[in-house]
Amino acid sequence: MRILITGGTGYVGSHCAVGLLNQNHDVVVLDNLSNSYKAVVQKIETITKDSITFFQGDVNNTSLLNTIFTTSHIDAVIHCAGLKAVSESIQEPEKYHQNNVEGAKNLINAMHENKVFNLVFSSSATVYGDPQYLPIDEEHPINPLHPYGSNKILIEKLLKEQTLRNSEWKVLSLRYFNPIGSHHSSLIGDSPSGHPNNLLPYIMQVASNLRPELQIFGNDYPTLDGTGLRDYIHIIDLAAGHIAALNYLFRMDGHPNFDAFNLGTGTSHSVLQVVKTFEEIADCKIPYVFSDRREGDITESYADVSKAKLLLNWHAELSLEDMCLSAWKFQKNLMLNA
Repeated sequence: MRILITGGTGYVGSHCAVGLLNQNHDVVVLDNLSNSYKAVVQKIETITKDSITFFQGDVNNTSLLNTIFTTSHIDAVIHCAGLKAVSESIQEPEKYHQNNVEGAKNLINAMHENKVFNLVFSSSATVYGDPQYLPIDEEHPINPLHPYGSNKILIEKLLKEQTLRNSEWKVLSLRYFNPIGSHHSSLIGDSPSGHPNNLLPYIMQVASNLRPELQIFGNDYPTLDGTGLRDYIHIIDLAAGHIAALNYLFRMDGHPNFDAFNLGTGTSHSVLQVVKTFEEIADCKIPYVFSDRREGDITESYADVSKAKLLLNWHAELSLEDMCLSAWKFQKNLMLNA
């Protein structure tokens, strides 16, 4: 099959591209490079010894979208593109709505016009908000605490409506928890072009002396060490979840044409546990300071992944140690080739 990955040079998209190419699919990538680098294209091709078709641009360019669909004979789309910083979404909600929600509308329209009806959507566990119970299953009430999470659930609603209007559409929404780690080649990983918004890239930059210390937001949570607990999942496992979802999508027959799945490990680790695990892996100390909690942060979150195990035949396999080790190898490779 030929798969279009929007945001395909980004963190999640690039690992999905590698996984698909390794399973002999053709891959087309659309990315505006706002938070990634064109060099990732060559790195994907180096890892897989295969080629991809790359278009620079974004889903708000309707003309480019139609060009891609009319020339590339796309069978399915993995939609990863979007702005993703929770704090920035609170500060600039209109920007996030325009890029994420309106961009998704453009993609849906272009797909419909070109009779491409198969889509896997990169959603987020932030749609659940502050958990009413743990672990969080897919039936948990939806209550996002910030515009980023609201964007995700708005897009899910748009996609579900599309499947109700047209039975040819098949859509799976993947609500993933906290992806970290890097590909074992150390060629691709989480390498944001600006200030890191996620924990492990921040730790990497401190370990590499690019930043003086790690800022930890909140040490007064009702947890064992006072820091927030999250369900961290290795990016390799997450990419495998996308491919499992794509395979399931093409097997769907008589099922609802829209469904949502949690992708996580089913366990949680605190911020300080991640720091300590990394220190042991890298044999170094990470200086850190505590700051006030951020708006939209919660105490604890981890997934009930039984639905994905049952229907997608997927489960996470890699440990927190694997995540930290792969991320550190990737960071050292970045520094070596800087």
